[in-house]
Order: sequence, then C-alpha cells, then structure tokens
Amino acid sequence: MVSDVHKKIKAAFEAFDYETNNTVDVREIGTIIYSLGCFPSQTDLHDFIAEVEEDHTGYIHLDKFLPAMAKILLEHKYPPIPEDILLQAFEVLDKEKKGYLEPEELANYMTQEGELFTQEEMDEMLTALADHEKDLIYYKDILSQLTIDPEL
Repeated sequence: MVSDVHKKIKAAFEAFDYETNNTVDVREIGTIIYSLGCFPSQTDLHDFIAEVEEDHTGYIHLDKFLPAMAKILLEHKYPPIPEDILLQAFEVLDKEKKGYLEPEELANYMTQEGELFTQEEMDEMLTALADHEKDLIYYKDILSQLTIDPEL
C-alpha cells in the first residue's frame, strides 16, 4: 500500500517538476496536494509548505515532500468535501433555486467570503467550470469535477 501511495505522490509531483530535477516551485504545492484528493485549509497548506520548503528558497524537493505527503495520505488528513455537502453549499448560494450561478456571483462569494481566492484563481476556476455557451455555472453538472471518490 505504501509503495502505491509513493507512486501516486511521485507522479503528481513530477507533473510539476518542469526542470526534472526533483524540485517544484512552492506555488505549485497546493495544486499537487489537491490533485491527490486532499483539501487542506490555507493555514494547513502554509504550515505544510513551511515544513517541507528548502530553506525559504521557494522550492520544494521530492525527498522532503514524499514522506510528508505520504503521512498525510495514509492518515487521511484533509479529506475532500462530500458531494452532498457541496451541493447543499451551492443551493444556499442559489437563492432563487435556478440550478445555476452566474460567474460574477460565484466570484464575489469566493473572493470576499471565507478563505479568499485570488482573481487569477477565480479566472482559472471559472474557465474550467462555466458552461461556455451560456456563461453560467450549472453546479449539479460540475459536482463530480469538484469531488474525488474516496475509494481511489
């Protein structure tokens, strides 16, 4: 089981190791962790980066990342939000029960409430999630993109 976890972590890490030198930019760590099905808070993410970053260089080496991330995965830390809870959250935001949110509406919530997203993060998210023909976010259709099967 541990070797499978290590393979999964290494594959995710290597996808962002652009210079193939077993290091990644610290700014990629959140994306790597999310791709592994873990969803830490911003505080937890900053704490993790502080633990594994190479002497404040802005880079993280695989040798430090691998054991720390394996521990997180094996202990099931930072679990994903279940699909039904995520649906309830979207339904709360959709006050008129339309079945969709407008991109500006979602961007306002995500950049002004809770753990704030940057405008760049919102632009990336909206590009990925919005229906490109109608420029709306049909949240029931995208739930599977936002959640990860815990059995994987």
